[in-house]
Amino acid sequence: MKSEITPQEYEAFKTFLQDACGILLGENKQYLVKSRLRKILEENGHDSLGDLVRNLQRPGRNPLREVVIDAMTTNETLWFRDTHPFRILTDRLLPELAEFKGMQQLRIWSAACSTGQEPYSIGMAIDEFRRQKPGKLRGDARIVATDISRSVLDVARKGEYEMLAIGRGLSPERQKNFFSALPSGGWQIKPAIKNMVEFKELNLLERYVLGKFDLVFCRNVLIYFSADLKKDILTRIHSTLNPGGYLILGASESLNGLPDLYEMVQCQPGIIYRAKKK
Repeated sequence: MKSEITPQEYEAFKTFLQDACGILLGENKQYLVKSRLRKILEENGHDSLGDLVRNLQRPGRNPLREVVIDAMTTNETLWFRDTHPFRILTDRLLPELAEFKGMQQLRIWSAACSTGQEPYSIGMAIDEFRRQKPGKLRGDARIVATDISRSVLDVARKGEYEMLAIGRGLSPERQKNFFSALPSGGWQIKPAIKNMVEFKELNLLERYVLGKFDLVFCRNVLIYFSADLKKDILTRIHSTLNPGGYLILGASESLNGLPDLYEMVQCQPGIIYRAKKK
């Protein structure tokens, strides 16, 4: 990038990014845009952010759009992130859902799943529950994991992680139980957990064709959206939940409004939301 970002270029890029994937850039984030897009501009022969935006606005399918969205998406993740949602899953939700579902399939959606740590953590929690309480969860369990980024989904589908990634939130006991060592020095998630998860590319702003779920994890992604987009996404998520199904948000996120759709459920610690019948 040979020139500084002008206010007009920054506003045009903010509009593109929000329209494309919902991310709402704050004011004075030019430094973030420059650092994340510098290499892309150089590789595509653009001297300025304005040149890039004009390229992105051309009609028709443009593979560069996916590259730019990928670069601007934060893919921060770790195993069993925040701990308490997985405690709620194990101590409260799985016993309740197991009782209710009987032999029916348990379906869980992990939205904005990044490189797979969240859905695989959910799978491990389900496996541990089954081992600790044999016969309680009798039906099959299926986890659908989605993300807008094709590159992180490629990593997630492989289920292979370097030691640095493995060490972020995963106990030595779980590493031993659920991973196999690779000759390269990395670790591979075992088939019993990997086969529970189906990964799909999905933009949360677009139509969902995923079926119905008993539980949705949508954590640490709504913070990047405007209030109107949050409301729209949460309304759409409600349409995917079975009556009485649950929504789990991130630690810094809350569900303000939509009292006709969700009921707040206090846990110790944490809060989850139960879907009401419309």
